[in-house]
Amino acid sequence: MTYCVAISVNTGMVFCSDSRTNAGADQASTYSKMFRFELGPERQFVVLSSGNLATTQATMHQLKKDIKTQAAVSLNTVSSISEAADYLGDVSRSQQEKHGTTGPTFEASFLLGGQIMGSPPRIVLVYPEGNHITNSRDTPYLQIGESKYGKPILDRIIKPDTSLETAALCALVSMDSTMRSNITVGPPIEVMIYHTDSYVLQTYHRFEEDSEFLRELKKAWDKRLKEAFHQLPPLTWASNWDNNTDNSNVSY
Repeated sequence: MTYCVAISVNTGMVFCSDSRTNAGADQASTYSKMFRFELGPERQFVVLSSGNLATTQATMHQLKKDIKTQAAVSLNTVSSISEAADYLGDVSRSQQEKHGTTGPTFEASFLLGGQIMGSPPRIVLVYPEGNHITNSRDTPYLQIGESKYGKPILDRIIKPDTSLETAALCALVSMDSTMRSNITVGPPIEVMIYHTDSYVLQTYHRFEEDSEFLRELKKAWDKRLKEAFHQLPPLTWASNWDNNTDNSNVSY
């Protein structure tokens, strides 16, 4: 399984992905799911992948090949993030069809984020069918893979004016929550932070399984959750309801 999240705030974008790939209970491998395309001072892209490993690797290989061979359409020639998403979706679909491997087993999803000179940074989710959706002020983050466990913290914290550092910590807490509830998601954990209008992919972190920082983050988060739980208001209303209400007279 996989968990990847991309966050877009006013000051930039944060990308976070795990590196565990499963082909069965006894076949767990480690593969990076984060791909960086540093294309000079006018455009930068980051792609996160989820789904069939053969499809995602073939798709990333084709993206790199198109750039190297100066193909008519590539990440180096598209004029917008939307065009880049359409191109990525087309390549993904063609890789499945190339070997006659269409179907749920061979599907792949991608998170594409980046900035092209003259336009603001954006993130998009590219579905297996090739179509895509983008982030908005009401939806400042997008996920692929095992998304449900890491969603609550994102919903509570991430806003357009959230700082990049806070967004990065939130992404890591979201990842920790997912790893705690699903053992098929695991380290190394990769994080990329992009500052709006910088056109440089330089803030990158890779946290291994024995990362002291990840351990401390997990301990701190667990501790604060327990403290918050124990500070919740008591359920005194429950006993008041039981003692003062004659449920037999309640009509439905």
